[in-house]
Order: sequence, then structure tokens, then C-alpha cells
Amino acid sequence: MRQATVERNTKETRIKATVRLDGTGQYKVSTGIGFLDHMLENFSRHSLIDLELEAKGDLHIDFHHTTEDSGITIGQAVNQALGDRRGIRRYADALIPMDETLTRVALDLSNRPYLIWKVNFTRDKLGEMDTELFKEWFQAFAQAAGVTLHVENLYGENNHHIVESCFKALARALRAAIEIDPRQAEAVPSTKGTLGGTL
Repeated sequence: MRQATVERNTKETRIKATVRLDGTGQYKVSTGIGFLDHMLENFSRHSLIDLELEAKGDLHIDFHHTTEDSGITIGQAVNQALGDRRGIRRYADALIPMDETLTRVALDLSNRPYLIWKVNFTRDKLGEMDTELFKEWFQAFAQAAGVTLHVENLYGENNHHIVESCFKALARALRAAIEIDPRQAEAVPSTKGTLGGTL
């Protein structure tokens, strides 16, 4: 089973994440930020990546460090679990509706991290969480996981639905991209012969 555990300890956060790519979407998540927990649970459930995450951060300051560092840690764990990325489908996309909202994610597990973020919010906060922090999570995840990631909210009004559809679309696209392609199970999907390595 493709899995990895990563610990990240700084003066701002202490985080441990375990991922199992060939899981069933089981999760145990605790960041101290209720809304972020909810999004990461959705990420796990819809990607079928088992996720265990425990984060202790400087929430008395704000939620920025915990949000960003959780994205980094999960991304690093996914990157390690993918290994040399042999046999994966590599490319995938997902179009996810949620009531009045529609969001599209396209990604490439290229080990060349890049984020395109075309998502706008009409509220500064959801619960106690600043909506600007969602881009920080996706940026951190893409960078650490080695993913070229395009996220675009096509339309929507409810900010909760917009955010949740972004996480679910990422999950469904990632689920497809990490799958082993039986037609090339022993090959790295690149004419270069490599996608792995240190970022």
C-alpha cells in the first residue's frame, strides 16, 4: 500500500500527517479549526485517501500558520507516498456541482508545482476562518505535493458551497490521477522517464 507519514515541527505549528493513497476515505482530523477539519474530512472521503492529521498551532495569533502548514504536511505525505509515480494516470479533472455552485479542478502530478486559483468570495470569513486562507492551503498543498493544480469556481453564490466544491473537486481529480493505470503499471507516465525526485 502506498502510504507515508510526515511530521512538521516549527515554532508556529506541530503537525503529523499520515496518508494511505489506496484507502477507503477513512479520516481522523484535528486542527483546532472546525471549518478546516470539515474540508479535510471531505478531501479524504471523496479522494478515498485515508488521512490522519493532528495539528497544534498558534491559533491565539490567527489561523494562517496552521492552515498553510497542514497543506504543506499533507502535500509532503502525498508526494512521499507516490514515490517515483510509476504507473499512475497522472492527469485528471473533476467538475463538481454543489447546489447553485459549480467548480472545476484540473491537475497534473508532474512534480512541477503550480497553482492557478480563480476563486472569489463575497465574505471575509466562514465561521471564524478567513476565506483568503483557502488559497494558502491549496498553494501549500500543490507546492509540497508536486502538483500542477488549476482551481476555478465557474459560478456560485454561497461561500460555503464554493469552498467545499473546491475541496471535493480536488479530491475527485486526485483520486483519478493517483490510480494505477493497468496499461502502464510499470512505467513512469513521462517521455523523460521520471516524475519523481526531490522538489
